[in-house]
Amino acid sequence: MRRTALRVKEPDTTLSAELLRPDDAVAVLVLAHGAGADFQHANMVAISEAFAAQQIATLRFNFPFMQQGRRRVDPQARSVASIITAVAVAAEAAPDLPLFLGGHSYGGRMASHAIGSGELGVRGLIFCSFPLHPPKKPGVERAAHLPEIDLPMLFLSGTRDALAEGELLEDLVASLPLARLHRLDTADHSYKILKRTRQSQQDVFAEMAEVAAGFVAATI
Repeated sequence: MRRTALRVKEPDTTLSAELLRPDDAVAVLVLAHGAGADFQHANMVAISEAFAAQQIATLRFNFPFMQQGRRRVDPQARSVASIITAVAVAAEAAPDLPLFLGGHSYGGRMASHAIGSGELGVRGLIFCSFPLHPPKKPGVERAAHLPEIDLPMLFLSGTRDALAEGELLEDLVASLPLARLHRLDTADHSYKILKRTRQSQQDVFAEMAEVAAGFVAATI
């Protein structure tokens, strides 16, 4: 397994990034972080390492607001631009691998908007805790653009996710012909689980990666 520090260069800044590539990689996923933690956060690293164990390389990177130490997220257009640049970096760093795009929470939502900006050459989208709505404000407005995406989509969401009410999320995914939902028992938005009541003995990140590997294999 190889860890390669990279730089995502934009017109006005340079973003830190890392490519984690297992020796037997079959695909590479551009994985964008959420609104509250950078690409080196323990959860982002755990997702990447679990995916690597399933032959999926990942390219993680910082959004500009995180790179510059700001708390407020960037405007959508800028986040989308950063994702597009990161996809180009991944394509150059791993030209032999099929490309996938996704992210955790905010990063996944911005990834979905990036698809509408033009042809990125990605095979599918993997959403880790897609933030369907703000906490205690159920709704589907944030997903209004998803029916326009003509790509396979995988939603990996915990049954205790306060940003994706279960029935709303299930109905949304059911309405998308190319989408699939996998519910992670007792996991919340940050993938914290209830050890006493969780029925599966499998590590939550390993479970995510196993499902993602099946999705990737079916897609490519």
